[in-house]
Amino acid sequence: MELKNLLLEVKNRIATVTVNRPAAMNAMTPETLEELQRTVAEIDGNDEIRAAVITGAGAKAFIAGADISLMRDMTSTQARELALKAHGIFAAIERSSKPFIAAVNGYALGGGCELSMACDIRIASDNAKFGQPEVNIGILPGFGGSQRLPRLVGKGRALEMILTGDMVDAAEALRIGLVNRVVPQDELLSEAHKVAAKIASKGRVATKLCKEAVANGLEMDLARACAYEAELFGYSFATADQKEGMSAFLEKRAPVFQDR
Repeated sequence: MELKNLLLEVKNRIATVTVNRPAAMNAMTPETLEELQRTVAEIDGNDEIRAAVITGAGAKAFIAGADISLMRDMTSTQARELALKAHGIFAAIERSSKPFIAAVNGYALGGGCELSMACDIRIASDNAKFGQPEVNIGILPGFGGSQRLPRLVGKGRALEMILTGDMVDAAEALRIGLVNRVVPQDELLSEAHKVAAKIASKGRVATKLCKEAVANGLEMDLARACAYEAELFGYSFATADQKEGMSAFLEKRAPVFQDR
């Protein structure tokens, strides 16, 4: 698969996706979105991959938003189509059976913040800054920011960020629940890969069901969500991995999961 704006490396069952436009602060272009769509599909369809890490090249930016020079003259129809394209890709990350971890270095603004929020886990370097600054250029978030941000940090904090366009630093992002943890910049990728490796060591059936339970349950009322969880819980007992996992626990040994 030929990629111009992204790098894809698969090692030790972990895929690392790097947005590779450091000279442009990794600004997102329509071409980048096309490549990301293909890359997410490749990761989701590869049984050798157990988890994925998404990051940005260089020390300055994860993704510093969309490329405004390419957006300025878009028509209303073109802008809507671009937004729908991004929504589809980010939804595919959320629906993927593989957990995605955002390793956020430097600026994660606009589409960069939105991409990180579509990932399952966010790890930030201590120099990271998050924001939805679209109001500063006369528009609103278009890649899911107005919807995922309040789901993560609450309505009030989300509206403050969206309406002022102000950025929050890594410490504030951690305090409000926008990221899972903050680490020194030189430890960012190793920490993300450490988390990915721990997830990769689990049975793939169980991690897939965990993602489904959380993602789908959030869209249901509590009673329906708990009933849904019970269905998935019951299903897990029909797997070979459940037998192996519980046997290994009782026998005080490491499990050898077969992913079935």
